[in-house]
Amino acid sequence: MPDAVVIGAGPNGLVAANVLADAGWSVEVLEEQPEPGGAVRHDRGVDPAFVNDLFSSFYPLAAASPVLAALRPEEHGLRWSHAPSVLAHPLTDGSCAVLDRNIDITAASLDTFEPGDGAAWQRLHQVWQSLRPGLLDALFTPFPPIRATARLALRLRAAGGLRMARSLVLPVRRLGEEEFRGQGGRLLLAGNALHADLAPESAGSGGFGWLMAMLGQTYGFPVPAGGSGALTSALVRRLETRGGRVRCGQRVEHVVVRG
Repeated sequence: MPDAVVIGAGPNGLVAANVLADAGWSVEVLEEQPEPGGAVRHDRGVDPAFVNDLFSSFYPLAAASPVLAALRPEEHGLRWSHAPSVLAHPLTDGSCAVLDRNIDITAASLDTFEPGDGAAWQRLHQVWQSLRPGLLDALFTPFPPIRATARLALRLRAAGGLRMARSLVLPVRRLGEEEFRGQGGRLLLAGNALHADLAPESAGSGGFGWLMAMLGQTYGFPVPAGGSGALTSALVRRLETRGGRVRCGQRVEHVVVRG
């Protein structure tokens, strides 16, 4: 019997299996589907010459994750690819809000909507730079992230305290109206909030929109070259080099705990 059995060969299961294998455990991953990956898979169902991501397609949190970085998936075949700009929100009148990893390009784009909105974006980015270490620590620390949350609270106080906390729980439509005079910055925040499946009027959507936008500003929205399944393949290969095993087509009906 292995030391650990991981149920589900999605990205979280594969990362957990690799971390356990690095600690010297023997690990077996059981997956009900005929292939690993969960929502991180691609196929050629549209056309044999065309790779199509089936579910998720871009991975800013993976790029930001110190846990994934420590696994060095690039040594097992993963190669990240970046578009020339992170994303864009064009309007029918020809104007376009552009998020670019070069913050000056992002700011210049927003100034075309309303002079001064570029500086407003810079201010939001400065808050992100202050909070980023604590935020990422809380996101990637085993639950519950008590110490990480305490450190984040200290950074939040330094970044404006109650005002910033209020901003993060606002609906993204309201946050955009408070931070920007033109449509450009509002479009970037709202479009990114929708990735969390939150409506523009939902409480907390402002925080998610800001977080996703700032992740894109710093890390981009990278995609695995060759399709999203390339990330899965790299994690599987890495696990196998450490003696782990992934078994697909294995439905887990129940878990028995003895001793």
